Amino acid sequence: MELLVTLDENYLTPLETMLCSLSVNDPGTPVRLWLIHGGMPEEALVRIRRFCQGLGWDFRPCKAPEELFAQAPVPRYYSTAMYYRLLASRILPDTLDRVIYLDPDTLILNPISPLERLDLEGNLFAAAAHTAFSQLTDPVNRVRLHSDSPINGYFNSGVLVMDLAAQRRELDPEDIFRYAADHAAELILPDQDLLNALYGSRVLPLDDSVYNYDARQFPQYLLLSGGEKTMEWVMDHTAVLHFCGRSKPWKPNALGRFVALYQHYAHLARRCTASLPQG
Repeated sequence: MELLVTLDENYLTPLETMLCSLSVNDPGTPVRLWLIHGGMPEEALVRIRRFCQGLGWDFRPCKAPEELFAQAPVPRYYSTAMYYRLLASRILPDTLDRVIYLDPDTLILNPISPLERLDLEGNLFAAAAHTAFSQLTDPVNRVRLHSDSPINGYFNSGVLVMDLAAQRRELDPEDIFRYAADHAAELILPDQDLLNALYGSRVLPLDDSVYNYDARQFPQYLLLSGGEKTMEWVMDHTAVLHFCGRSKPWKPNALGRFVALYQHYAHLARRCTASLPQG
């Protein structure tokens, strides 16, 4: 499995927790982890490499080329990292045709390997829109982002299946930079807003309750499913549990229905780290 993350050294511990949950719940699947970064310290890269080696996985860090972003507008307090996901096809090796992107604030509860074989039906991406919010937010986002695309919801960019080969042919960095410059005032979550505004019509919808379950919204999923999507259903069917928003389960005094589950995998990740050879 070709797996992509983009993060800085502040997210190393959550990354290890996510990777540990993947190794437990998608066993037997070989993984090559790609990391796009803007200049992560060498000791942080060594830490990730050792963790991957402990799982029997390969690790390939890629520093984003500065020249690619020389003219890239960066609104407010963001950085050029806001472009890494959308421009992964220009950063990762040309020999890599498809990759699965995961945010580090996710847990893997069931296999995600079916996404490797997913037919994208000619789309550039596959992603999920969070159905609990879609009826309220979709019209607002279409106006805010000046999008006339017939999008099927506002897609969350925390889980993506990416056809890199098609993106190299069809995705122009200048289009992305131009939109970001022209609409800087409207961008709230820049990477996600750009995905939806420019490529919303080229995204294959995924079932969010399976591949991008918003951990904040258990009551809404239960209600919308007519009582079907209980905790037992989540544990049996949800592949990716996503801790969206500012309240993260690794923070002190974190609260939420899934915090204890997250802490279980965080504990397993710490045990994994402690068992690695030193040096």
